[in-house]
Amino acid sequence: MRRILIIVENLPVPFDRRVWSEATALRRAGYEVSVICPTGRDAQARHEVIEGVHIYRHPLPVEGHGALGYLAEYSAALFWEFRLAFRVLRERGFDAIHACNPPDLIFLVGGFFKLFGKKFVFDHHDINPELYEAKFGRRDWGWRLMLLLERLTFRTADVSIATNGSYREIAITRGGMDPARVHVVRSGPSLARIRELPPDPHWRNGRAHLVGYVGVIGQQEGIDLLLDAARHVVVERGRTDVQFVIVGGGPALAEMERACAGMGLSDYVTFTGRVTDEVLFSALSTADVCVNPDRPNAMNDKSTMNKIMEYMALAKPIVQFDLTEGRVSAGAASLYARNTEPADFGDKILDLLADPARRAEMGAFGRRRVREELAWTYEEPKLLAAYAQLFAGADEPRAAWSEACSPARPGRSLPHGGDGPG
Repeated sequence: MRRILIIVENLPVPFDRRVWSEATALRRAGYEVSVICPTGRDAQARHEVIEGVHIYRHPLPVEGHGALGYLAEYSAALFWEFRLAFRVLRERGFDAIHACNPPDLIFLVGGFFKLFGKKFVFDHHDINPELYEAKFGRRDWGWRLMLLLERLTFRTADVSIATNGSYREIAITRGGMDPARVHVVRSGPSLARIRELPPDPHWRNGRAHLVGYVGVIGQQEGIDLLLDAARHVVVERGRTDVQFVIVGGGPALAEMERACAGMGLSDYVTFTGRVTDEVLFSALSTADVCVNPDRPNAMNDKSTMNKIMEYMALAKPIVQFDLTEGRVSAGAASLYARNTEPADFGDKILDLLADPARRAEMGAFGRRRVREELAWTYEEPKLLAAYAQLFAGADEPRAAWSEACSPARPGRSLPHGGDGPG
């Protein structure tokens, strides 16, 4: 029986939905699966077994801000990932490490264990050079470092998993990977998890209509743009019959709550913070329209957002900015506002609230597309195919780690300043 060790730093498991879908899919397919991840709210146990998956958790400092904060966070993560990897090797063993970024540093763990015959799979969740640029608004030494770490990660990987076609293209062109070893496995929702609940009037706060959002409350998620759109709806259009609910937590939550209060919108916008699935699906089930205000930038343009899939699974019509992968996912289930124009975003919300038949048609299209094309049921075989390829050549050792640390071969230069992402 093959044994897999998944390492993720971004979220604790099982709350990282993609990682949990992958872990349980591999377990059902007969693999032994262990996971290393951070602790978090409702995930404090340092070791527990859920559905046959062994989860090893470690503490982390508060999420990093600035160079020193990120250095502390990532150094602590690497220390614990190495330490717990040795523990898993001793207690359960593993044949492959499956690394989920961010950050693009887990290749150091995977590359070390490749020296002892282990395989390395890179599961590409975020494009970190674009994420760096979105957070800091510049392409400096930090951006170039992100490019280098990304390339070293790809050079170390035996197999890479991309969440969409845009990420696959990055793996091939910027990462230099063999196209045959890059597999697209989308973050399709698990229909067993999605729950459509009866509408709960308390979310409407006495108003006729509800607009819903779910996701991380961070700098690049565009919550400030959503608040501007809400002000356009309430103040400029005079629509006091529309309530907004923003479900989720994140580093910018307190800042966005203060901004909302400063706009005089506190009575029209409900911030829930991080909540259980039951509360999340209660709010979304009550919503008439769901929104994705992700700020238009290179990262968001190329990224597939889980929230879009969940909205579609619940048959909710969507308003979002016109981004490449957002349009690929949602198609006719969404209206697309002009980029970074909150007034147009707000007007498109009002267009949908005024047209129940159109909302129903768009929602039905989205639900059908998820159930027939995009659900995790259709992605699971692709994940297993990637692993079948990984182990098909298990007796043919490779030298990717030493190659990653050596100068680039002619025609495959390391990235340098001035090259655009993608």
